[in-house]
Amino acid sequence: MARQISFFWWALTYMKCTGKEEKSLPTAPSKHRPPRHVWRWRNPLVYRPLVDLSPMEERHLIITYRFDRATIQELCTQLEPDLMLAIRHPTGIPPQVQVLSVLHFLASGSFQTTVAMASGMSQPMFSNVLPRVLCALLKHMRSYIVFPQVEDLPTVKGDFYALGHIPSIIGAIDGTHLALVPPHRSEQVYRNRKSYHSMNVQMVCLANKYISHVNAMFHGSVHDAYILRNSSIAYVMGQLQRHRVWLLGEPLEARQWEWLSWVVPTGQCVSNSCPSPFAGDSGYPNLSWLLTPVRNPRTRAEERYNEAHGRTRRVIEWTFGILKARFRCLHVTGGSLFYSPKKVCQIIVACCMLHNEALRRQVPFLQEDGPDGGVVAAVQPVDSDEDEAEEEDMQNRDSVIQKYFQ
Repeated sequence: MARQISFFWWALTYMKCTGKEEKSLPTAPSKHRPPRHVWRWRNPLVYRPLVDLSPMEERHLIITYRFDRATIQELCTQLEPDLMLAIRHPTGIPPQVQVLSVLHFLASGSFQTTVAMASGMSQPMFSNVLPRVLCALLKHMRSYIVFPQVEDLPTVKGDFYALGHIPSIIGAIDGTHLALVPPHRSEQVYRNRKSYHSMNVQMVCLANKYISHVNAMFHGSVHDAYILRNSSIAYVMGQLQRHRVWLLGEPLEARQWEWLSWVVPTGQCVSNSCPSPFAGDSGYPNLSWLLTPVRNPRTRAEERYNEAHGRTRRVIEWTFGILKARFRCLHVTGGSLFYSPKKVCQIIVACCMLHNEALRRQVPFLQEDGPDGGVVAAVQPVDSDEDEAEEEDMQNRDSVIQKYFQ
C-alpha cells in the first residue's frame, strides 16, 4: 500500500511539473452541445408487401408452391394454431405467409435471401420461420405417412400384382443419398461411397408412389444392410406375418445408408423370422420377408422372376424421381443443404409428407423448365459374405419362383 501511495504522489508531482495535469482531467460536457445519442440518425422502418394468395393464378401456385389454392388453404388452417403462438407483435408474419415461404423454399431449393425477398420478409425472419413451420408440420406426420393396415392389404397387393405379376407384395424398399454440408467435426462419417457428403434416406413406397415409410436419420457412410437391421420394418412385417406378404428389394451390395423410423418406436425390431416378405434392391440381404432378385439366374424361371422383380421394384425409383423433381431442395441441381443434420432430416420428412398430400389431392406436377425424370441409381452387385444364414431365407424366394414362374 505504501508503495502505491508513493507512486501516486510521484505521478501527481510529475504532471504538475510538465503541465499535463489539465489535459488529463476529464472535461465537463458543453452547455451548448447536446449529448451525442440525441443526434443519432435512425433508419425508418420499412414494411415490405407480403405475399398474397388471392390474386395468384392456379397455374402459378402449382409451379411456385407445388399445390393448388384449396390445398394451401387447408394446410394453413391445419398449422395456424401452432404458428400463431409464435406471433407476439401486431406486425408479425401471418401464418399463411409463413407456410407459403416454406413451400417456396422446398419447391425451388433457392437460398433463404431469394425466398425471403419473394415472400416480403427479411432473411433473418425467414431463418426463424423455417424451423417453426417444419416443427408444426412434423406434428402431423403420422397422418401423412401411414403404413398399410390389415384391411388395406388386398388392395395394395392387387396394385403391385398389376405391375409385375408377383403376388403378395405390399411395398418396394430402397434408399437415396441427399447431399448436405457436413459438420466440421464429423465430416468423414457423412462421406458416402460416391465421395460426397450426404444423408442416406431409406423409403418404402406403394404401387401408386405413396411413401408408406421413411427413415432419414443415418449419415452417408452407413451400409444399407445395417440400416435395415436397425430399422422397425422387421417389427412391422412381423406383425403381418400371418398374412403372407412381402417387400421387394435388391441383393446385398456395398452401399452405405442410414435410417430414422417413423412407423414404430425404435428398439422394437425383431429378428428376420417372420415369413412375410418385402421387395428390396441390391443393398439388402436375402431375408424371409424381403424378396431380392437372383444374382446369377440359371433357369428360365429365374430369368422371368428377375424381369418381374425389376418391373415391380422400379416404382421406388419413380418415387425418388418425382419427389426430387417436385421439391428441388432435395435434387442434385439444388445443391447441398446448408443446414445441420437434424434440420436436414426434418426437411426430408416434410417433403415426403407433402409428396403424399400432393398424390392424395391429385395435384398436377407443373414446371417452367420441363419435367425432370429424376436420377436412377445403377445396381452394382458386390461380393457378399452371407452364406449359411441366408440359405433358409433363399428357400422362401425359390418357392415363389417355382410356384409362379415355372
